[in-house]
Amino acid sequence: MSLRRIASITYWAEDVAAAAAWYTELLGSGPSFTRPGPGGRLGYAAFSIDERTRLAIAARATAPPGAALEPGGAVGHWDVADLDAVLERLASMGAKEYIPVTPHGPVVSAAVLDPFGNVLGLISDQHPAADFRGGPPRPS
Repeated sequence: MSLRRIASITYWAEDVAAAAAWYTELLGSGPSFTRPGPGGRLGYAAFSIDERTRLAIAARATAPPGAALEPGGAVGHWDVADLDAVLERLASMGAKEYIPVTPHGPVVSAAVLDPFGNVLGLISDQHPAADFRGGPPRPS
């Protein structure tokens, strides 16, 4: 057995419809699949990031027992070309810094909290602070 890729990641929200609207604005397109929850409110929304990757928003009430519902633990990182532009856009949409921009040799990462309390990790190998040579970061 070997792990090949992340196929889907699930974020939790009290208000799935509000979270789906926020991610629709961020991603530029709406969910590819939705499912109603109790009382007819939206209970689940899935976005097709590409042909092999899905982002799901599920009702916090459906999280498994003991699930961490506060920020922390593992951080999944979305690959982005322009980390600074994505961070600026997320901030304009109400996301808050969780982990500042941090160089890690050939990549640079950061993370924000979406308005629903989920951690969005971001990573880029195209940031000026990325260092492919093992020496000091490239000048901007």
